[in-house]
Amino acid sequence: MRPGFVHRVVRVSPLRFSVYRAAVATERTGRDVIPLRTATKVWLEISLQSFGGPAGQIAVMQHKLVDEKRWIGQRRFLHALSFCMLLPGPEAQQLAVYTGWLLNGTRGGLVAGALFVLPGMLALLVLSWVYVAFGDAGLVDAVFSGIAPAVIAIVVQAVLRVGRRSLDHPVLVGLAVAAFLALTLFAVPFPAVVLGAGLLAWVLSRRFPDLTLTRGRRPDDGGPPSLISDDVLHHELPTRRRTLAVLGIGLSAWFAPVVAVGLLVSSTPVFLDMGLFFSGAAVVTFGGAYAVLAYVAQQAVGVYAWLTPGEMVRGLALAETTPGPLIMVLQFVAFVGAYRSPGDLNPWLAAVLASLLVTWVTFVPSFLFVFLGAPLMERLRDNRHLTAALNGITAAVVGVIANLAVFFALHNLFRTVRVTRVGPLRLEVPDPGSWAPVAFGITGFALVAMLWRGWGTLRTLGACALIGLAVYGVRLVA
Repeated sequence: MRPGFVHRVVRVSPLRFSVYRAAVATERTGRDVIPLRTATKVWLEISLQSFGGPAGQIAVMQHKLVDEKRWIGQRRFLHALSFCMLLPGPEAQQLAVYTGWLLNGTRGGLVAGALFVLPGMLALLVLSWVYVAFGDAGLVDAVFSGIAPAVIAIVVQAVLRVGRRSLDHPVLVGLAVAAFLALTLFAVPFPAVVLGAGLLAWVLSRRFPDLTLTRGRRPDDGGPPSLISDDVLHHELPTRRRTLAVLGIGLSAWFAPVVAVGLLVSSTPVFLDMGLFFSGAAVVTFGGAYAVLAYVAQQAVGVYAWLTPGEMVRGLALAETTPGPLIMVLQFVAFVGAYRSPGDLNPWLAAVLASLLVTWVTFVPSFLFVFLGAPLMERLRDNRHLTAALNGITAAVVGVIANLAVFFALHNLFRTVRVTRVGPLRLEVPDPGSWAPVAFGITGFALVAMLWRGWGTLRTLGACALIGLAVYGVRLVA
């Protein structure tokens, strides 16, 4: 060694080195940073843990992709989430499509989005069959009574995680609180809350320049640094040729099954009615599943008579306890409706076909919207004005998730909840005498397990399901 030359040994973890080597290879050859097979396994793990509605599902992706695997940075994750919150449809599934696209291009987006839906679709298909075949089954009710309160803990954990990492400015804290109050006390439509938060953040960014900084950029934000450079992630230019190609393929895939059932099944209008109705619902589902379920319930119960009001509530309970987007409840509506109006088909065959058709027309638009908009959003990622607006939207998301936590708590911990109006205020007030002691106990257990003991989602849900079964057994003996 020459005099004066300082030799320094730098230790690099095998994981960081392998990802770095893959990133260099990507820049040279254009291959995926993360092999598609590896990414597929991770997306399957995420899909099996995506309980608890959009809040819980986003929290699972946050933990797996940002915290554990470190394939994507916190700021890139929140940028994608803010865009997906603006789209109609299930934002958590769209976030999976977006991040899958960032990691592996179109193939990755298709795999991530499809796997995000598949387990929940299969689970709800089985539960729908059980419901139609056996009605109210005691054991099934027991499992649900244990899992439903655990969802509250999942949502609370999501509020804490997302809030801790995105509300790093007083203005953003104020926007989150304002969004929560607007939804909880004044029943302001969700799109108005989100768009208003984005517009207000853009206006206030002239007074507070820090709002134009991408959240998650600071070292003390709690998010671990990504092992993959943002510049290495997949991106495409939003060209006219690409836009027309995506639009043509997406629209053809979307409506081909609807046209097929309209031509091939003439003995009952239920398939064509469902295909057209739920295709329309897919483009107006701003604000998540709960925002559109009132409209769907009104049409499915009052206009088409596919099921009764009580069955609509039952279907929602089933969807809440399966992995995947909560909007999957539409599959239950299709199953029950087609079973009762099968035409010349076998009722069970009609129910399964309707379930698959409605699932298709509900989720295919999400792929189309993301593949159309993601390249443009990536191109505008460093636009300071857009960043300020998206930061405001992300802050509003925290308030939205908190509102969801309150909704779950009211409707799981109390048997009776009344809507009271006082001037412009719209309050959901629980009847104290209708409190459910078992639900309170299971919720407390889930909160302690997840927030204090650090249990994962599946472990907590499994334990709560066992508690529900144990309570059911005690009641049978008594």
